[in-house]
Amino acid sequence: MVAVDINECIIHLACILKGYFIMAFRSGRHYLQIPGPSNVPDRILRAIDHPTIDHRGPDFAELGHTCLNGMKKIFKTKSHVIIYPASGTGAWEAALVNVLSPGDKVLMYETGQFASLWNELAQRIGLLPEFIEGTWRSGADAGAIEERLKGDTKHEIKAVCVVHNETSTGATSNIPAVRAALNTAHHPALLIVDTISSLASIDYRHDEWGVDITVSGSQKGLMLPPGLSFNAISEKALKASETAVLPRSYWDWSSMIENNKTGYFPYTPATNLLYGLKEALAMLFEEGLANVFARHNRHAEATRQAVQAWGMEILCNNPNEFSSVLTAVVVPDNIDADYLRSVILNNFDMSLGTGLGKMKGKIFRIGHLGDFNDLALIGTLAGVEMGLSLAQVPYQKGGVERAMTYLAKSS
Repeated sequence: MVAVDINECIIHLACILKGYFIMAFRSGRHYLQIPGPSNVPDRILRAIDHPTIDHRGPDFAELGHTCLNGMKKIFKTKSHVIIYPASGTGAWEAALVNVLSPGDKVLMYETGQFASLWNELAQRIGLLPEFIEGTWRSGADAGAIEERLKGDTKHEIKAVCVVHNETSTGATSNIPAVRAALNTAHHPALLIVDTISSLASIDYRHDEWGVDITVSGSQKGLMLPPGLSFNAISEKALKASETAVLPRSYWDWSSMIENNKTGYFPYTPATNLLYGLKEALAMLFEEGLANVFARHNRHAEATRQAVQAWGMEILCNNPNEFSSVLTAVVVPDNIDADYLRSVILNNFDMSLGTGLGKMKGKIFRIGHLGDFNDLALIGTLAGVEMGLSLAQVPYQKGGVERAMTYLAKSS
């Protein structure tokens, strides 16, 4: 007699009743099409899979210098870049605690879930953020920022914080326009920008755009696992750090900058992730950053054409702010986007991004970033189109064909 696990049977029955399909074995590679963490290329995986070296020895200095100098090219800055063994959230905190003091006012714009989380972090560390309300369907409104800054005649606002590419919505913000807003208002506030999901995927220019602190992470355009984060800092920001008094130790720039001069770090670095970063930089420079950005733009446009062919709605409602990293797709009111995602996962072994915060159950997000090519995109869109059919979501056929036609003509 074969033993039966009654609990397992109940779980499987529940999944069947909900329309889920349970696969005992999945051949082939999982399609990770969330908007980050992105797929880690084999070259980077092999680089990470090396013995850890002495982080105080001479070989490490070469690794440190290569990574630090390479990241300056990615940020397009001649100033300092700090590399933390932390998530992007750590880099958010580092950007704030190094230049601000308890009770300082900061102006933030509600582009979506990640702007909201950054706002919450600012509150928790003792700042007084003012949150300009947004629709979650567009980038930051530079005009609204300018108007608020003009009203701050006493210059009580010490920093303006903006998310460049809002990962929860697929909308980008025009950073040069935000910089122009500060200039037009003749306001001395620092400009702090989150590029966690845009760096190395969408063109970004720290120095040219007059940004004071740029925050980023390793797990998206840089094609690494989560675990590294970054602050690119201007001389103005560095000067502000001399008088800021928010508590900081682990996040302190000064000890990092001093140790980085010789290629080292003040505490144990994530050595194996730095191996991966060195290889990621080599891959990006081999392709050329302009080509990387063009590739992302092309795949984003092909994705949008597929969505339009399906007769579905893109969440971002301003074509000038469409993201080249992800596309957020709105489902009909009577459809749970997470049910659609589960159908796609269980039948085709593909993960799509869930709706976050206010968009929970209302959208799904297609990631098209990092180590990605035409065939990977067509496979992704095919999985979505088959999932729409299986989940009985109203749609028009032909999205994959539309994307293929566009890619063939634009190759």
